[in-house]
Amino acid sequence: MTGAINLPDFADGKPLTGWRVLVPRGGPWGDSVAASLRARGASPVIAPMINFAPTDDQPALEAALTKLAEGQFDWVTVTSATTVDVLSTYNAVIPATTKVAAVGETTAAALVAAGYKADIVPSEDNSAKGLLEEWEAATEGARGLRVLALRSAIAKQVLSIGLAEAGHHVEAVVAYRTVGVPAAQKVVDDVRAGRVQAVLVTSGSVAEQVQQQLGPIPESTLVAAIGPQTQKDAAAVGLRVDVVADERTAESLIDAVVNAALASA
Repeated sequence: MTGAINLPDFADGKPLTGWRVLVPRGGPWGDSVAASLRARGASPVIAPMINFAPTDDQPALEAALTKLAEGQFDWVTVTSATTVDVLSTYNAVIPATTKVAAVGETTAAALVAAGYKADIVPSEDNSAKGLLEEWEAATEGARGLRVLALRSAIAKQVLSIGLAEAGHHVEAVVAYRTVGVPAAQKVVDDVRAGRVQAVLVTSGSVAEQVQQQLGPIPESTLVAAIGPQTQKDAAAVGLRVDVVADERTAESLIDAVVNAALASA
């Protein structure tokens, strides 16, 4: 499952010494994860494998972000770290009076890293369904809230429909289209040759790109998924997953890699 660690020094808190770990996202989130990996002795390989392309209706997105900055929404829902990238690219302003709902810990971490906040993050089910289940308690049963729901072009409108059915005024706007980013040939060669000890998988879109561009992943390389849903999405595209993070956070994902390293030492 994993390659041997080269002379690790567990005593100094660096159990990933000698490990090269592929980080499939760039931006603030990727930088933060890379720093955490270095703190544990690893050498991160940042290779963004997905990016966003402009929505087909940019005027609608720009108009929605203007209304957001003006405080015309009570809530904004953010369903992915890529949506955070879009917000950052547009220098979007989220007023203090507008609360933010993040669908998942990865999204919440990306929000914080980009200078935003996350007022709701599902405690267990990191999905639109999980957020809907916690929404009423978080909003104290309020009805008629003005909600901006940002999503990708391919996302199902589970959250938007659920909020509308709960009696809220929802403006659903496509923020981006997801596209794959070709990895550098050296990254492809290193992964296929087993010179990368672990690959982090943070979403179904990332899993698809990892399998398409880098697969089949060598058995000696650890594949770590950020949560059960990502593990399922990975299986659907034929990507093997060896370990799954316990808490669907970047830190928990790294901890899963550390635990596997310790077990294989």
